[in-house]
This record gives sequence, C-alpha cells and structure tokens, in this order.
Amino acid sequence: MSNESQDIEIKDQVEEGTINEAGEESLMDELTQANFRIEELEQLLAASEAALEERKDVEMRAAAETQNIRTRAAKDVEQARKFALEKFANELLPVIDNMERALQGTSAEDEATKAIYEGVELTLKGFLSTVEKFGVKQVNPLGEAFNPEHHQAIGMQPSGEYPENTVMLVMQKGFILNERLLRPAMVMVSQGGASVDTQA
Repeated sequence: MSNESQDIEIKDQVEEGTINEAGEESLMDELTQANFRIEELEQLLAASEAALEERKDVEMRAAAETQNIRTRAAKDVEQARKFALEKFANELLPVIDNMERALQGTSAEDEATKAIYEGVELTLKGFLSTVEKFGVKQVNPLGEAFNPEHHQAIGMQPSGEYPENTVMLVMQKGFILNERLLRPAMVMVSQGGASVDTQA
C-alpha cells in the first residue's frame, strides 16, 4: 500500500471516528517513521547502485589494463626471441669478413692456393647458411639502387656502366637480423655519366 493511500485511509478513519486522536497521533508517527525509513532505504539503494556502477567501471579498467599488460608482455617476449642473437651475430660478422678476405687473397685457378680457396669457400657457404637459419641475412647490393636504410655511402663517382644512384662497388657487405639492420653495407654510389680515369 502506498504512502498516499495509507494517509487517505487514516484520514477516512479519523473522519468516521473509528480512530481517536491518540490513535491518530500514533498512526501518524508510525507513518512518518515509515516514510523516513523508506527514504533512508531509497538513499541506501541509490548509494549501492552508484557503488556497483563504480565497481563495474573499476573492474572493466582493470580487465583492460590486464589485457594491455599481456599484449605488451607477448610483444616483448617476441622481440626478445627475435633479437636475442643480435649481440652474438654482431660478433660473428668479422669472422665472415675475414673469410671473404681470405677468398680474395687466393684463387681457384692457382694450383698453390686452390685447395685453400675451395676450403674457405665451402666453410663460408656453410657458415652463411647456418646463420641464415637464425634470421641473419647478408646485404650485397651491387647493381641495386642506393637505399640509405641498408647502405652507407662512402662516396660517389661518375660511371658510364651504372645508372645514377646505383651501387657500383661494395667495400663491405651489410647484415640484417630479422628485418633489423645489424650493419649497413659500405658502398660506392654511381653519379651516372662518363667514368673517371683513376689511373691518370
């Protein structure tokens, strides 16, 4: 029964004389207390609903933060896995350079150095094949367009053989580890045009 209908019922009973004044005061006190209690309960309910909404918001934020942490951690683990060998791979680059120098100092045509050349060549091929399995790739850009992200230009020279901005000489090969540059290739870049006589 609503408060208004209770008030009307009490007034009707008072008018009919079925309730005396003392009873009326008592009923009015009870009615007032009930109204206060209802207001109090409504305030508690509103406060509880507000607290529940706040708690839901906090839980949603916490869930989103947890997901972000998981995503970041997975990305960090993937990056660590991909580039854990970076320092080790950098230490191997001088070994590869020395093997290539050994090949330049020997010849497959010369009987005196033929065996050394073939041995170093096989070793170098095996070595490059092994490091490639771990994501290390050699950058040998001879004849390719100059790419400043992977090449370091030592200088530029006119050349009738190569078009402009083309790598015409590789002094030192570069290396990439899983799409990350370990060392740029040191190159000479063509300016195009006629070649210069360097022996004049």
